[in-house]
Amino acid sequence: MKKRGKGVAIAFYGTGYGDGFPDVSRAEIRLLDDGKVGIYVGGTEVGQGAKTVFVQIAAETLRISPEKIVLINEDTSETPDAGTAAASRQTYNTGNAIKKACENFIEILKEITKKELRLNSTVGLIVKNGEVYLDIFPQKRISFEELSKRYRDNPISAKGEFVAQTVQMDPETGQGAPYWPYTFNACAVEVEVDTYTGEVTILKAKVAQDVGKAVNPKLIEGQIDGGFAMALGYVLMEDLNLVEGQIRNLNFSRYLIPTAPDMVDVEKIIIEDSHSTGPFGAKGIGEPVMIPVGPAILNAIYDAIGVRITELPATPEKIIEALQRKELKEGRNSE
Repeated sequence: MKKRGKGVAIAFYGTGYGDGFPDVSRAEIRLLDDGKVGIYVGGTEVGQGAKTVFVQIAAETLRISPEKIVLINEDTSETPDAGTAAASRQTYNTGNAIKKACENFIEILKEITKKELRLNSTVGLIVKNGEVYLDIFPQKRISFEELSKRYRDNPISAKGEFVAQTVQMDPETGQGAPYWPYTFNACAVEVEVDTYTGEVTILKAKVAQDVGKAVNPKLIEGQIDGGFAMALGYVLMEDLNLVEGQIRNLNFSRYLIPTAPDMVDVEKIIIEDSHSTGPFGAKGIGEPVMIPVGPAILNAIYDAIGVRITELPATPEKIIEALQRKELKEGRNSE
């Protein structure tokens, strides 16, 4: 017999390392020979879309096309440290460092343009579309390309640093503000449980994710799909089979992970509630999207068959055992 159930779960998650641990990102901006702008940053791309977001933040701040940005990262000989690609911190922390570096770069460009155009102030100077010009007299202008030629021997550059605010927990009182900002989300699923085989099938899924500001909505949707898939595997099938300190499922023939047929089309709802400290209001959402999925699935299983699974993964064997215990208990109660 196949039974259906629905489950909902909500979660919140703090960005960054937390608990007072130094959380620092640094970036450097340089004007390159051809008038393009180089972004030098140690933030690592591990599939989360960091490279795209870094370029977008820089392009938006400098008001130039992304095609005019050259990203140099993952090279410790050339880039300042931006911390690890962990704790859902790269968009927030390193994005802020890049934005600050770009803002400092703009101010330096204005000062140099003031000298090059023989102006008496930087007031009214606009940096846009790869040029610096005087708003009240646009004929007074100079391009990034021309500036790069004039300063080839001493390239124009600027640095930026961002340190996240985090307060260590007091060991005596347990009080503190270990994370900031927090992101919030919710997940709802509908499942079908085969009471004969114990197999669980996800029929429908919906995830609502607070992102602060969606720098790149498509990447966010991809992260929601990825987080859902990871949680699906964690909850229903991934089992190391640890016995007396030894991992028995050592390869993918025994350690099962979700594949495309196991996934469902997740309905994704992006909630934008701009955060005052984020780059253009953005928050990090890499890890948070995974958190509510598991509880939602387990709640749906309970709704379907009336048993709580308290040990993961919720394999067919465990579900059958739980159903048998339930039947045995109900049989005893009826005597």
